[in-house]
Amino acid sequence: VIVGPGYGVDVSVIHIGNGMAMALTSDPLSWIPTLGLQESAWLSVQLMANDMATTGFGPLYAQFVLNLPAHVTTGDFEKYWLHMHEFCKKLDISITGGHTGKFEGQNSTVAGGGTMITLAPAEQILTSKGAQPGDLLIMTKECALLSAAILALSFPETIRNVCGKDVQERAAELFYEASAVEAGLAAGQLARHSLGITAMHDVTEGGVLGAIYELAQASGCGVWVEGHKIPEGEVQQSVCRYFGINPQYSVGAGSMIITVHPEYASLLLEHFKIKKIKA
Repeated sequence: VIVGPGYGVDVSVIHIGNGMAMALTSDPLSWIPTLGLQESAWLSVQLMANDMATTGFGPLYAQFVLNLPAHVTTGDFEKYWLHMHEFCKKLDISITGGHTGKFEGQNSTVAGGGTMITLAPAEQILTSKGAQPGDLLIMTKECALLSAAILALSFPETIRNVCGKDVQERAAELFYEASAVEAGLAAGQLARHSLGITAMHDVTEGGVLGAIYELAQASGCGVWVEGHKIPEGEVQQSVCRYFGINPQYSVGAGSMIITVHPEYASLLLEHFKIKKIKA
């Protein structure tokens, strides 16, 4: 085992010989009928794929354990599973197994869990443990993408009345922006041609500041953050202001935190610009 369980660590890494390693990540699955079955399936696949993308590589295989409420109909399950299949297919993930069951008394929006796996050259796999003193922090996209989107989808009338129709619609559209896979793969591509990128960690609960703290803890480093430089986005600011939450501490799936040696920072930013990834 090269990388085992740890605070702020997205993946475990196992050496399998001939210079190759297997990376694994696990996460809960979402079943949120009020949000929608398609949206629930997207969260289930995408949030796990975001974790794997912190290695610089995409997931290849997935196993899903579905512990569903007893009242779930066959029709709803088929819709959910079809979306799971389609979202995995778009990311070139093969579903290799798992378990499915329905249980009395299971009424949680967390409906089981999953594991994603990838194989890659051991020396090329990044984790959140590799940041070094002197590195710079690069953040992709903006704060609170998923927070603002879920609030807009869950309380559309409230947000329309308070923040305006335009804000509600734009916030809802942020939902499918909650992918950090493209950024992770782009950074990994560059990392394989230079040694300047040292660590990655995707933003989830705890927001951007929480993710930065976790990465620093995992790497055994201190960190200096200039909060005014963290992009929040007008839509997220508006929605978060009404609900009294700080965008920098709110669930921010879709954003990736990357550490890089100072001399490689401009190269990484230019690489993201070419890929049309805001950073």
